[in-house]
Parts: sequence; structure tokens; C-alpha cells
Amino acid sequence: MQKSNLALSDTKKRFFAELIGTFVIVVCATGSVVANAQSDGKIGLWYEAFAPFVAVSVMVYAFGKISMAHFNPAVTLAFVITKHLPMRLAPVYLGAELIGAFLGSAFVWIMVGSDANLGANSPNYNYSLMEIIGVEILATAILISIILIVVHTKGLRGFSGLAIGGSIFFDIFFLSFVSGASMNPARALAPAVLSGFLNDLWIYWSAPFIGSSIIAMIYKFKFVKS
Repeated sequence: MQKSNLALSDTKKRFFAELIGTFVIVVCATGSVVANAQSDGKIGLWYEAFAPFVAVSVMVYAFGKISMAHFNPAVTLAFVITKHLPMRLAPVYLGAELIGAFLGSAFVWIMVGSDANLGANSPNYNYSLMEIIGVEILATAILISIILIVVHTKGLRGFSGLAIGGSIFFDIFFLSFVSGASMNPARALAPAVLSGFLNDLWIYWSAPFIGSSIIAMIYKFKFVKS
């Protein structure tokens, strides 16, 4: 009975860590897009990249030891594949991430505004669909690679948050002009649903999972013992 209570307590801690972390990241990631739109682009892309960099870095340091700081269904999938997360906990993580994302988007709507479709991701159709999907897969693959390097090195000598946040900064700054650089299906879903801007959502519920799975499978075959 005692072990059951401890397991439940641990699960609750993981759930709330993922919910809070995803909430903060979605507020910063989408809120920065809304704020930049309200300024007619005067704030600039650097702000849209820097805000999630700060949010992710802080949340990784705050909750990494509790939940391993996923805050992203694509990361959760990768951790299931690499056996860093048991399958039974995947629904807990996914539920927390989705709830946190919707709460984050609702907060942005109320406190910041609804410009730019609540900060929903959108691709640049001046590029071909294959290029857009390819870049989104690449952006996610870069992020997952950094995350697994952090996990494999047991914290990257204290630079875990900066490394993961930094990868998101560079992905957004250098790749968002093509694909939108979501890398996170939960971050993409909430503003799209609440704003009704659903046309491109399928891209962000396919490409990130593909990029995540590719890197996770490479890591599994290379480092995970059968």
C-alpha cells in the first residue's frame, strides 16, 4: 500500500510539472508572436525566438529532475521509444501537456490578445509543401538530438536548460520563416483550435513526430540495450 501511495504522488508531481512547464512555454512562445503582430513586426523575430528560449531554459532547470522536462508530445514520444519513459506514463504526460497548452493559449487570449491567430504556427507557402515538412522535421530533429544529448550526459554539465532552450532559439530564428518551427504539437494545437486557424495544423501533428521518431530510433539502436 505504501509503494502505491508513493507512485501516485510521483505521478502527480510529474503531471503538474508538465502542465505548468507547458503552460509557461506556450504563453511565452505564442504570446511573443501575438505581441510582435500587435507591434506590426517592430519587435522582431528575435523576440519570438528569445521568449521561448527563456521559458524553456527556466522550465528545464525548474522541473527537469521531476518529470525530465518534456513539455512537448514529440519529446514524450521520443522518450517512450528510447525507454526513458515507461509507456504507462505517456498518457499522463500527454494529458498534462495538452491541458497546459490550452490554458496557456487561453491566458494569452485574455491577457495579451488574439492577433496572429493567437500565435498559431503557419508555414510559408512560397516554399513547396515538401520543403516545409522537411524543415519542420529537421527543426524537431535538432531539438530532440540536443535533448537526448542532455539526457545521455546526465545534464550536460549543468548546461541542460541553456542547450535545449538555445536549440529552440536557433530553430525559430533560422527555420521559422519556412515551416513556422513549431517542433511541439501541443504548442501548435492550442492556439490553432482556439482561434479556429486549423488549415495547417496537420503539418504540426505529423512532421514533429516524424523528426522525433527518427532521432529516437537512431539513439535507441546506438545506445539502448535490449
